[in-house]
Amino acid sequence: MAEMLKKLKKRVFDANILLPAYGLVMFTWGNASEVDESRRYMVIKPSGVRYGDMTWEMMCVMDIETGLVAEGGLNPSTDAPTHLELYKNFPDVCGIVHTHSTFATAFAQAGLGIPCYGTTHADYFYGEVPCTRQLTAEEINGDYERNTGRVIAETFIQRADAPLAVPGVLVGGHGPFALGASAKEAAANAAYLEEIARLAYITKQLSGGAAAPAPAELLDKHYFRKHGADSYYGQK
Repeated sequence: MAEMLKKLKKRVFDANILLPAYGLVMFTWGNASEVDESRRYMVIKPSGVRYGDMTWEMMCVMDIETGLVAEGGLNPSTDAPTHLELYKNFPDVCGIVHTHSTFATAFAQAGLGIPCYGTTHADYFYGEVPCTRQLTAEEINGDYERNTGRVIAETFIQRADAPLAVPGVLVGGHGPFALGASAKEAAANAAYLEEIARLAYITKQLSGGAAAPAPAELLDKHYFRKHGADSYYGQK
């Protein structure tokens, strides 16, 4: 058990360090987490610690069932309840990243999803990246972070999206969350999410808001040539 958690903490640390390397976070903004294979434990970044000051030993281990810290002397990220809620709802999700990256956050603040305008988007997200509804006053003043996870889960369930087919979501008025089969994959998806948000913003500007989403045939072609049983992108 100790060796498993050590390896998990190192993986989560590495994923967190990718966030500033990808240009997705400033200061102490953002966090990455991953669950162990049994889905008993979650490891997440400690709250308020600058990325340059972190070590893998600082990563916080949490019991997924109780939501309590199981190992580590630092407070976990304040977003930990959001991550826990998503892990409980989506058993295929094993890594989560939250950032305040510029363009994705701008879409979230505008309450807008990110349409699939072209093949760059289609390579990684099977359709529009959704934006959740705004949390109610009761949700904000109640169990805020857990309710953030609930509104994300609600959005995926209402859209009948498989989270790993559209591994990103924007929380209205807040910012982006990216999902993955690991924390490292979620970090990559967070980078893809920011880039497609930037491209979508430019596309909207150049077209005066008149750009149409990519046709379904193009979306299918680009998504499925990279994903699924019949994918043929890359090396076997």
